[in-house]
Amino acid sequence: MNKIVGIVIALVIVVVYTCTFFVDEREKAILLAFGKIDKVGFEPGLHFKLPYPFNEVKKLDGRILTIDQRPVRFLTKEKQHMVVDSFVKWRIIDEAKYFTATSGGREQNAASLIYRMVDDGLRNEFAKRTVQEVIAEDRTQIMTLLTSNIDNKAQSLGIRVVDVRIKRIDFPEKISNNVYERMRTERERLAREHRSKGEETATRIRADADAQSRILVAEAYRDSEIMRGEGDALSTEIYAKAFNRDRDFYRFYRSMEAYKTTFANKGDVMLIEPDSDFFKYFKSSTGQSK
Repeated sequence: MNKIVGIVIALVIVVVYTCTFFVDEREKAILLAFGKIDKVGFEPGLHFKLPYPFNEVKKLDGRILTIDQRPVRFLTKEKQHMVVDSFVKWRIIDEAKYFTATSGGREQNAASLIYRMVDDGLRNEFAKRTVQEVIAEDRTQIMTLLTSNIDNKAQSLGIRVVDVRIKRIDFPEKISNNVYERMRTERERLAREHRSKGEETATRIRADADAQSRILVAEAYRDSEIMRGEGDALSTEIYAKAFNRDRDFYRFYRSMEAYKTTFANKGDVMLIEPDSDFFKYFKSSTGQSK
């Protein structure tokens, strides 16, 4: 009896396993009947089917998928080669069309189809534009147009192209080296030009500063000589007035100043005649010889 119960339970499990399938919210499912599409559009959850070979379930990835394009060369309007690196975001919107177009829902086949469409679209868009336009001006416009055009074509495959993005646009390696070399040469030329202008400006500033310095020194010397002359004239005038007011006192005062200056240092030695006029006030306060 236990053996029969075990067999029944095993049969029930096998029947349930072969007659049911579960669809995850991240998946899309296609129910095949003898290899042909029987039903699509299953909601997430548990569903029933006939056992194989009557029914077979094919599950597809329902998330947004990414195709990372390999870098490809394209010609611009001026026949200039450009290397473009891009990627595509896409998802399945019609399971039946997708299953048929990709020979059984093979993601690799879908990627190959989208890949060709993106290459053709980029080639056409780049052929209409110059290097300057594709690099600096029209990149956003190219991606918008490309996304719209490829999406319209891909809908026949049951695919929605969400976005096409250009990661990098560059020249081929050999051309890039030449471009970088030209850029380096141009920058070096500009640097030399700036240095030359800087040296010229510095020389002009130094020459101007030297000239201003000489002018200022000359003017200062001139002013000092004028002031010195005025001072000497004023001093002479004062001496003359003092001399004319009291000549004897002036002579006496000047002699005292001379004595003070001469004998300021005890080590000073003078060789002079004792009868010299220099010592006349030593002999008499009036300066008269006795």
